Amino acid sequence: MAKTLKRTKKTRKNVPQVRVAINASLNNTHVVVSDLDGNVLTWATGGSAGFKGAREATPYAAQVTTENAVAKAKTLHGAESAAVYIKGIGPGREQAIRGVISAGVNLDAIYDVTPVPHNGCRKKKIRKL
Repeated sequence: MAKTLKRTKKTRKNVPQVRVAINASLNNTHVVVSDLDGNVLTWATGGSAGFKGAREATPYAAQVTTENAVAKAKTLHGAESAAVYIKGIGPGREQAIRGVISAGVNLDAIYDVTPVPHNGCRKKKIRKL
């Protein structure tokens, strides 16, 4: 007979300051809410907010996704203020930041951490037809 492990109950910690990492790609928007140490509290994507296919990449979907993730962190963990780290060139960048504000959390700072190449990799050769 296999022994089943008993799962411990998750502890809800009180975190007044959070980091909101928004990855706005061309196809979707990912939002991760973590504490200042980087431990993930909640997350949301365009698909988890109820959008499918091309509608995941809209600014409205980005706003709803961000509101869901931040509101969840506010109710479960008591988030009061947030620093936003935004990455990517997707259409929902600005609306995602507005979603943080409309969720009722104070905005401390906005950081753009989009990777920019400093003439790194060599480009593909030109296609000759």
